Amino acid sequence: MLDAIALGELLIDFATVDTDRDGYPTLAAHPGGAPGNFLAALHAYGCSGAMLGKVGADTFGDLLCTTLAQAGIRTEGIVRDPSVFTTLAFVTFGPGGERAFSFARKPGADTQLRFDELDLSLLDEARLLHFGSLSLTQEPVRSATQQAVAYAAAHGKLLSFDPNLRLPLWPDAEAAKTQILWGLRQADIVKISDDEVRFLWGCGPEEGAARLLADFGVRLAMVTCGPKGCLLQNAGAAVRVAAPRVLPVDTTGAGDIFGGSAVSRLLQLGRAPEALTEDELTAIGRQPVHAVPRRHLRHRPGGDRAAVYGGLSKNRHAMLAAHILWHNAFRSALSAALRRERYAASLHMPRYMKFPRAVHPAPGNCFMLRYFCPYGRRSGR
Repeated sequence: MLDAIALGELLIDFATVDTDRDGYPTLAAHPGGAPGNFLAALHAYGCSGAMLGKVGADTFGDLLCTTLAQAGIRTEGIVRDPSVFTTLAFVTFGPGGERAFSFARKPGADTQLRFDELDLSLLDEARLLHFGSLSLTQEPVRSATQQAVAYAAAHGKLLSFDPNLRLPLWPDAEAAKTQILWGLRQADIVKISDDEVRFLWGCGPEEGAARLLADFGVRLAMVTCGPKGCLLQNAGAAVRVAAPRVLPVDTTGAGDIFGGSAVSRLLQLGRAPEALTEDELTAIGRQPVHAVPRRHLRHRPGGDRAAVYGGLSKNRHAMLAAHILWHNAFRSALSAALRRERYAASLHMPRYMKFPRAVHPAPGNCFMLRYFCPYGRRSGR
């Protein structure tokens, strides 16, 4: 029995690590794709998951499949297609850690997934299907996603949706809005950011959550609000969970990890989303939104401030003090960089802003990097 299936994009994120005098970036490759990040977080908190998607029959596709398998995620639902390349994303960062995206996806392998290629036996096993709007941008993956959602609903599965708005991938904003609204109407559980709420309705988190419940039939709405934490609301209760104060470095994947962490707690509670009490909603919100107590810190190379990789920034997806890195192939290089205290340089950030304070092994051979960002020498909260 599987806890969750995620359907959608797997890709390589090329992130800027340095820029030369002419403005050309040096890029480092990392495994990416919101559904993969979601499953990595879900698995790190003790739930089982499998991926449905398509990659190219190329080096990057093989690497992504190996990465997922090493993270404990089942991969038999991933199709390898020799006629298309694995999708690539290029991420550059502003001075506050805010991201700018460009994509090599015309077409990318993830967009070419067809419904007849889906392993429906995996859906039959699972309790929940998670999907996002990137699998609704174009055909044939849009029809494959719509049919998979209909199949899951007909078989009594929970449906989880994350809009994960990326406007550069859409013909225009109206097309994005149309497909995101369709996804919201299908979902039992929605993880959405306050930026996305404003994009859809021009309102704040409270009104957005109320709309999701009243107008779309959502059973649990989770709105992430950056430095203000998150709002969780169902038919019976609404709670706010505060976020730790952190310095931003890179928010990539943090919203996905919030969703996977929160959904893992929901599945472990084993209760209907609309029946959750205020205390249970608080527990779900607190799972991904926390700082690491000082007594757990193991790597302390110096300095009183640390930045959160997958942390707080303009895009407001991340208030996390945890970021899952689910690529063992990059792990040794990262560890070496930490030992040399050159991690800040690799992120193109000032040295005083950087130090990760602990590296904890997590289930399934993946690593959870936890960071702590005190604003005072003895602040432990």
